[in-house]
Amino acid sequence: METYWLEQTEADLPAHDDWLNSDEAVQLSRMRFAKRRADWRLGRWTAKRTAAAYLKLPGDPHALREIEVRPAPSGAPELFYAGDPAPVSISISHRANIAVCAIAPGGAALGCDVELIEPRDGGFVADYFTREEQGFVSSAPEEDRPELVTLLWSAKESALKALREGLRIDTRSVDVMFDARTYHDLRQWHPLLVRYSEGEVLHGWWQSAGRLVRTLVALPAPIAPLPLEIIRLSC
Repeated sequence: METYWLEQTEADLPAHDDWLNSDEAVQLSRMRFAKRRADWRLGRWTAKRTAAAYLKLPGDPHALREIEVRPAPSGAPELFYAGDPAPVSISISHRANIAVCAIAPGGAALGCDVELIEPRDGGFVADYFTREEQGFVSSAPEEDRPELVTLLWSAKESALKALREGLRIDTRSVDVMFDARTYHDLRQWHPLLVRYSEGEVLHGWWQSAGRLVRTLVALPAPIAPLPLEIIRLSC
């Protein structure tokens, strides 16, 4: 299955909000905290731009107002165009002033995540990782552990999004596996596998570049994420 990937930063955001529809503008105005507003705005912008590029729609503000992200009963994002469900699956993540959106054909189970590489203590690993994952971390060189732990955590986030469960269920119900021999081959997408405790197996990809780890998990099994080409709009 083909999946596509788009990243945007705060530098890509226009200064105005004329790309939001009236309901979205009201929702944004009700957010009390500046960081929450900034993250939501960047995430919505990235999702709208992703949808417009994937569906071959115009990228002007009028067209973007017709694209809307609504939460499903599970909380997972669902895409609508001109008020009707769009034939796509999407997943959104943001961290460190970067937002990412993955998109695939409708009906696919899809989750993506971006995480900042930072130290996490042994308690975090013990609380959230499976026994196999804990062994993987403990056997890695100490200097590699922050990146490894971040990668495993990000893949869990992506898998739980694809399962439409999020962090409502135990993160130890998914077990992440990948080939450690590719660990230091940066910037390339590398395959991973996630086994769910209910017996389901999901396939995905991971990438580490700079201080960020990116992951994508999907069903049916996806090929490596393809970059979406978009035209930068003037602000």
